[in-house]
Amino acid sequence: MTEIETKYADTSKLRPHWGNIIGISVVHLLALAAIPFFNWSAFSCFLILFFIISPIGVTLTYHRLLSHRSFKVPTWLEYTLATFGALSGQGPVLIWVAEHRLHHRYSDTTKDPHSARDGGFWWSHVTHLFYHKPFEDEVKQWMEYVPDLASHKYYHFLSKYNFLVAFTLVPILYWAGGIPFVMWGFFFRIAFMLHITWFVNSATHKFGYRNFDTSDDSSNLWWVSLLAAGEGWHNNHHAFQKSAKHGIKWWEFDLTWMLILTLEKLGLATNVVRPKLSN
Repeated sequence: MTEIETKYADTSKLRPHWGNIIGISVVHLLALAAIPFFNWSAFSCFLILFFIISPIGVTLTYHRLLSHRSFKVPTWLEYTLATFGALSGQGPVLIWVAEHRLHHRYSDTTKDPHSARDGGFWWSHVTHLFYHKPFEDEVKQWMEYVPDLASHKYYHFLSKYNFLVAFTLVPILYWAGGIPFVMWGFFFRIAFMLHITWFVNSATHKFGYRNFDTSDDSSNLWWVSLLAAGEGWHNNHHAFQKSAKHGIKWWEFDLTWMLILTLEKLGLATNVVRPKLSN
């Protein structure tokens, strides 16, 4: 793989990414605008979609299945799950996976695109998205990190039309409950989900406890795990990066692991990787 030379937290060498700045700002403004449209049905819509799309689309699929190949599923199911990921509005799947693999390769070093050690909490949480990264702008660089996905035309389609796929929910939500459902089920949900994902990059590299002495600053944080379906057991994850199971101690509840176990019992998930713990 091509060595990445950029020190990402040195923003003097990076150009502002106005597309991300405007897009993230608009989503958050519309999320705030959802407040006057609150009703319990719209709030229930938000919760239902959040607890379906976030665990299935982001944590199970984008992260554990596609980024780490912690288990295998039939191609038709993988594509279906990846489509759930596109509904999260978190950007093109190919770049999402490539940047996550880059993060693990250089975790908490100057080559990590969102290191809290190098850039601070807010850099790792969100402001790294406000700048163009040479890694993302150079297709050849990030494509080297996703050769397994790049051979699938469907992932190129999902990456190219990511936001159009996400917006397919808008007319459905409007039909189901009008503007309140659109504001809460779409804009508020996306903003909320973004912050939950970002907390895995920021909070779990700054706070919490550690079960394993890894070379990075990863830690376990219970409240991130509850919100992010088990992703907050981040020190465990960095210690056993390919493992489909992140919660290791008996109290470390991991919803995504339970979903993977369910798929395994149904015969839909195979080659499920478990942590190799010493006795």
